[in-house]
Amino acid sequence: MRADLHTHTIYSDGKGTPEEVIINALNRGGIGILSITDHDTFRGSLKALDFIKSNDLFRKNDFIFIIGNEVRTVDGDVLVLCMEYPGTDLVPKSIPELIDWASMNNCVTAPAHPYDVLRHGIGDKVRKYRWHAVEVFNAGALPIFNWRAAKVARELGLPGLANSDAHVPDLVGVAYTVFDVDELTVESVFKALLNNYVKAVAHYPGPELIIKRLSWSINRRLRRINPAV
Repeated sequence: MRADLHTHTIYSDGKGTPEEVIINALNRGGIGILSITDHDTFRGSLKALDFIKSNDLFRKNDFIFIIGNEVRTVDGDVLVLCMEYPGTDLVPKSIPELIDWASMNNCVTAPAHPYDVLRHGIGDKVRKYRWHAVEVFNAGALPIFNWRAAKVARELGLPGLANSDAHVPDLVGVAYTVFDVDELTVESVFKALLNNYVKAVAHYPGPELIIKRLSWSINRRLRRINPAV
């Protein structure tokens, strides 16, 4: 199954609602595993779960949702993916404490775009800690940053994830990770990840999607300066 485990919604700095992100995942050729990883909050994921539980559409599709959060630690961004909601948005911001917290709450951790110096990557601290996986391809990162991430994941023998890091719903699934799962359950997804039954599929967005991403980024920054925009 194809997975996109790094997306954003209006609950942090994304353009779309959780519902819009999910619908775009379903509409983009076979994304069957999705996580919403808003910055420093699980709220986007919780809204997504409410939508899934109340919609018959998901009984007709092979679809697994993973609760997520992109935590801004003191050293940079880390993806936290959980088997169930841990009950709070208050998570540690130091990497060692976050990793311990994740393990105690049935979650896994993976550095997001670790070598992207433009977007809060943790850099070579990826080598210092025991991760469950590494984001080796991020559709918003420059090729050199992704190359370095893939290289270190190979050296450390860690599973590599490819994700869209979509802040606009249309970008969901532009890059993805193929999971070899035993059955259609959250538990099976985590089992595949921990056993490295995954394959990162790298793909950058085309010109039209790049324009949409840049347009949203500029518009969001303008709103920070002038909320009336």
